[in-house]
This record gives sequence, structure tokens and C-alpha cells, in this order.
Amino acid sequence: VQLQASGGGLVQPGGSLRLSCAASGSIFSINFMGWYRQAPGNQREVVAGIISGGSPNYADSVKGRFTISRDNAKNMVYLQMNSLKPEDTAVYYCNAVIDPYRGSPSYNFWGQGTQVTVSS
Repeated sequence: VQLQASGGGLVQPGGSLRLSCAASGSIFSINFMGWYRQAPGNQREVVAGIISGGSPNYADSVKGRFTISRDNAKNMVYLQMNSLKPEDTAVYYCNAVIDPYRGSPSYNFWGQGTQVTVSS
């Protein structure tokens, strides 16, 4: 299983970006998909996540500005980021909890990270 993230870049404060993440490989079911971020000198923190059949959850710092969504048919997750602030600058990582085969345990997978820089 691989997770491929894309969509990062440089944006001015108040701007928007949309991150995408595609899961590929042997996938029976995806139980969770989400986004984490890590700024220099900081620990990786959860940004948003969505459990299959559940409602999205967000970190308090991004509520009302970020929206997570999934396309189950394409095994993809998106993060629409609006009203970006300099403190949103970080490497953003896609995360998924996947059952590769019917009856298999669930495994935690990470994408390669995509840089988001918010600066004027």
C-alpha cells in the first residue's frame, strides 16, 4: 500500500490550498483517512481525520477554515485549506488505516509529506 500526497505550495496569508492523497496497492478496506502536520521544531500533530461512515474531526486550530473529504470510490482524501495563516506552515502528511486483505489486521500508512508555506 502506498499513499501519494500532492497539492502543497507557497501561498499568501488568507489564501487557499487543496491537498490530495491517493491510496493505492492492495486495499480491502480503508478504516480511517486523515491529515497530520509537522512544523520545524514541533511534534507531528493531527489536523483532521475521518473514519469510514463517520463525521470529520478537526483540530481546534483549523476548525472553520479546513475541510476534509473522502472519495471512497477512488481511495482518496482531500484537505481544503482556506484562510491560511503563517502558523499553518508545515509539512503535511496523509495518513490512512487500511486492511490490505479481507480478514487481515489493520495497518497504519503514511504518505511522503507535502510542504505548505504560508508567507507574504
